[in-house]
Amino acid sequence: MTLYRYILKEMLPTFLASLLVFVFIMVAARMLSITELIVTRGVHFSQVAGMVLFLLPDILTFALPAVTLMSVVVAFLRLSVDSEIIALKSSGISLYQMLPPVAAFASAAALAALAITLFAAPWGNRSFKNLLFKIAESKADLAIKERVFCEPFDRVVLYVNSFSRGDRVMKDVFVVDRRDQNMTNTIVASEGRLIMRPEERIISLYLTKGTIFMVEKDLTSARTIQFNTYGLNIGLKDIMADLASREKAPHELSLRELLAQVRAMPEEEPRRDRFMRELLEKFSIPLAVLFMGIIGVPLGAQIQGRGRSSGIGISLAVFSTYYLCLTAIRSICTGGTLSPVFAVWIPDLFLLVSCIYLWRRASEERTLHVLPGVFRRRRKVHPKD
Repeated sequence: MTLYRYILKEMLPTFLASLLVFVFIMVAARMLSITELIVTRGVHFSQVAGMVLFLLPDILTFALPAVTLMSVVVAFLRLSVDSEIIALKSSGISLYQMLPPVAAFASAAALAALAITLFAAPWGNRSFKNLLFKIAESKADLAIKERVFCEPFDRVVLYVNSFSRGDRVMKDVFVVDRRDQNMTNTIVASEGRLIMRPEERIISLYLTKGTIFMVEKDLTSARTIQFNTYGLNIGLKDIMADLASREKAPHELSLRELLAQVRAMPEEEPRRDRFMRELLEKFSIPLAVLFMGIIGVPLGAQIQGRGRSSGIGISLAVFSTYYLCLTAIRSICTGGTLSPVFAVWIPDLFLLVSCIYLWRRASEERTLHVLPGVFRRRRKVHPKD
């Protein structure tokens, strides 16, 4: 138990530090889009904090395989560099006897990843889009002003003679809708009403008794349409591109909802593969976290290198290979080339084969020598040499 506690104390600081770095980098990468909301939409700090909170589960799902591998590799690389592994082996303790604390540590990380993929990630993705809709809703009310041209939504210009904020009724409405790439729609109506539809994340502008002037962007043709009622829908994609859609995306659904969708769809339905892939990834990614931890033991113990930088670089190389494989499999599943029932497990199979290979090398006392970005096999030295 003393040895087990010692190994755990070696892994935990690197795990926590790496996790914080990954979270910081991923949040910083999304801050450009969030800053756009702050500058152009007047989003409050509390809403920004809510966005970051809702993004965390997805970030942790991405980071856990990498930081688990990194913490184990760096810990065992340090033990190897300081000759502590040699001392332990000379005392009759094999590398396999050092595995239990790592297996427990990796299992705990895998269980955390499983809880995140099953519960936290769907909640975070749903909450993030719901928050965007609330921002859009408040912006629509605040941006619309009487007898002033305003642009409450991207590429939608609005002018009203009077606006009642209580019941959201507008009089003498003029709208220019330039969202269509091929056509500009100019709408004139005697009355309009804003209706919020949070279930579908749509803001609808219902217009009555008016005319639509439709003009092609190249000015080659034009049409005029008279209407009694007309609905103009503003979705979240018009608030912030590529962040939301009208329907719940697969990554927003809970396990039960995904199972219901998969069972309800016929096998020939193209979207079924996407839902099936999302369902199976809730289990394949936590399994990858477990394999990453177990791989880290022989990888860190057998590499001949100096310093933590070697372990971090090797860990990132292994994780990058896994992530590229995962990304390729997602594209293949989306295209329908390969069934997700089998394809989703290919990255885990890669990790399993790597694990068996590295542990076999470790049992034969064969080391890996690190060159700049390249592994080179060293000749095994026998006592008689």
